[in-house]
Amino acid sequence: MKYHFLLFVLISYTAFGQDNPQEPVIIGSIVDNQKNPVPYGNVAVHNPADSALITGGVSDAEGKFHVPVKPGKYYVKISFLSYQDKIIPDVAVSNATFNLGVVTLNESSQVLEEVIVQGEKASMELQLDKRVFNIQKDLSNVGRNASDILGNLPSVTVDVDGTVSLRGSDNVRILIDGKPSGLTSRDPEALRMLQGNLIESIEVITNPSSRYDAAGEVGIINIILKKNQEKGVNGSFSANVGYPAQYGGSYSINIRRKKVNLFSSYGIEYDKRPGYGNSFQQYTSADTSFSYTQRNDRTQSEFSHNFTVGADYFLNDNTTLTASILYNTGDGLSKAETVYEDFDEAGLIARTVRRNEREKEDEENIETSLSLKKNFERKGQIFTADFKWIKSVDDESTDYNESVNDGLDSLQNSINFADEINWLFQADYIHPFGKQGKLEAGVKTATRIINNDYGLDALDNSMEWINIPQYTNELVYTERIHAAYMMGSNTFGRLSMQGGLRAELTDISTELKEPFTSIPQNYFNLFPSASLSYKVQENKTLQLSYSYRINRPDFRNLLPFSDFRDPRVLFGGNPNLRPVFTNSIETGYLLDWDYGSILSNVYYRHRKNVIQRIITEPDSAGRSRVMPINLADENSYGVEFNLSLNIQDWWRVNTSANFYRSIMKGVYEGEVLESDTYTWTTRTTSKMTLFEKWDFQASFNYRAPRLTTQGKDLSIYSIDLGLSRDVLKGKGTITANVRDLMNSRKRRAIIDRDGYYSNSEFQWRSRQFTVTFTYRLNKAKERQRNNQEERGEEEE
Repeated sequence: MKYHFLLFVLISYTAFGQDNPQEPVIIGSIVDNQKNPVPYGNVAVHNPADSALITGGVSDAEGKFHVPVKPGKYYVKISFLSYQDKIIPDVAVSNATFNLGVVTLNESSQVLEEVIVQGEKASMELQLDKRVFNIQKDLSNVGRNASDILGNLPSVTVDVDGTVSLRGSDNVRILIDGKPSGLTSRDPEALRMLQGNLIESIEVITNPSSRYDAAGEVGIINIILKKNQEKGVNGSFSANVGYPAQYGGSYSINIRRKKVNLFSSYGIEYDKRPGYGNSFQQYTSADTSFSYTQRNDRTQSEFSHNFTVGADYFLNDNTTLTASILYNTGDGLSKAETVYEDFDEAGLIARTVRRNEREKEDEENIETSLSLKKNFERKGQIFTADFKWIKSVDDESTDYNESVNDGLDSLQNSINFADEINWLFQADYIHPFGKQGKLEAGVKTATRIINNDYGLDALDNSMEWINIPQYTNELVYTERIHAAYMMGSNTFGRLSMQGGLRAELTDISTELKEPFTSIPQNYFNLFPSASLSYKVQENKTLQLSYSYRINRPDFRNLLPFSDFRDPRVLFGGNPNLRPVFTNSIETGYLLDWDYGSILSNVYYRHRKNVIQRIITEPDSAGRSRVMPINLADENSYGVEFNLSLNIQDWWRVNTSANFYRSIMKGVYEGEVLESDTYTWTTRTTSKMTLFEKWDFQASFNYRAPRLTTQGKDLSIYSIDLGLSRDVLKGKGTITANVRDLMNSRKRRAIIDRDGYYSNSEFQWRSRQFTVTFTYRLNKAKERQRNNQEERGEEEE
């Protein structure tokens, strides 16, 4: 950690010390024979005396380039993969701008697939307001599901139960293609049903603007699914096999003919995951004390399908209508055995309890969407309208068999059935003004209705099933959110500004049937956002941003009872939870140079009404309860950076780290609960091309220990390896990888309060080996981009 910080300071000092805004530049634009812009073309400036390379640059998304040089005489070479090189002689640069005008590149007669051995997208594109991860370029992601892939992203962690956290907080908004989805709104484990081969990229937005929903207090994670609009027939197919048992296959294909583009994708997967856990619990009080150990062995299997089909209809050159349907279904089976050993006051085993569990889970998700996009004659003037309807079902049924000292069996059965309906409509309009200014406005309305039945039955001595009322009820959760926003942005020379305001009206009702209880929550909030960016030089940019956000309690945290898996520690919710509000401010610095780039951020968050899970004192039967409450306010400070280096043409290294401090203090039932923790996470990836044919990658992930209000979460680390090779003249790729090489990805935690101590270790999934084959149909591997593209363009 010390060396990472010193490197950050050194690079920042060097960057600020080299500002020279008066340097002349060579400008121009690159187009092809059809007058289409050529993005990411190489512009090399040479000395005509010895052909030495003096400097260079790359064209942007519109084909334009801007290369700072010193006064002198040069020749310029412009090149791009599959095009013939263009040489422009006699370029005499004085103290003014030298304009090469429009440079046309002619297509090369050489077939593209013969020269794409090194061609690939950057694994991460750094932008000022977000980071875009092209997840298929990380070999450790090949053959994984969406939950595994999210756990591989910098500053993102995924807990053993599937809960996603960003910068240490699980209050993050997860979207699919920019909108809510049934795969992200229900059980956190649902993301394990989405095959990674169907994902194109993932965007991490840490300080969203007003155009985004205000939900997600620490940011937004947007999963972009594969969808193509290339002419003709294009697609990719993949198959994978792994150990422990993992078998799957998928395709993504599009067919474009004139005004219609048809697209479809499908994935099927069977997955079987062994896991285990153990813990030691000890309770002490003035009149009694007891302790026990707990060992758990678990195997979870799941068979899932994902299917998407849709079409783009090009009404004219400026208007597109898109319709699509997504269908997801899965059947899961979980088997577990838990053994409790109770100790007497002398520390001897007084009783052994064995509990067997068999849980069956059926999940189904249907989503339909309709979108209209209208581009006006004026460049940048855009209107979009979107409608989405979602229906989800998540039914769980569990049988429990419990024996004491290998006798006295008891049988129980629990159900947890959840049905959900979502629909939303939104419209957005962008109106440009001046050279680079624009105004944005939009409206959105969304409704979410969840019916959740849960219950527990037990077999009595007369062999009849009886209901246990305190663990049986029905909840109806209704959420309606209406929103509108306005934003404005403009650029004044090197300074870019953006400001916006979002208004949201929230109407939430939580109803319990037995006895009938209604808990309404209605509130109106304004959520401002602002950002400033200053381009020190072409390769150096500073940014400052602010946002005010909200995190509404998830319905699972409102359920009074939700889990009977461990009869001694009952997990439940709290219908009286209030929303959490966050003020967030962040400053960033982006530096590019010939062989690398670094993006560093310093951020501060103040959160009000922070939700924390509290474990209560055991009752007379020895049962404790874990429940969420609005415990405290929190102040968090952090420093985050991403460093990308091309050490050699065949060796690239990317490292990221997030260092932060969190201070929290609250009171629960007269007891002060507080924490002041310093912690950090890091991920380093090294990718090498060996013998011009093999790609090898090694990744290291680490999460440092951190204090909580009731104890401490211990460190977690893991190593992933991957090896791939292109075959069939670049049309196919074979990848082999191992996830968690040392089998060390385990959650370890300590709870230490007056009267209660717990030490636990849990591993949801053991080391995994996977081999994947991918075949591309009429679709070459994406071309390589250099560091300046990895930086990306600033999104206004």
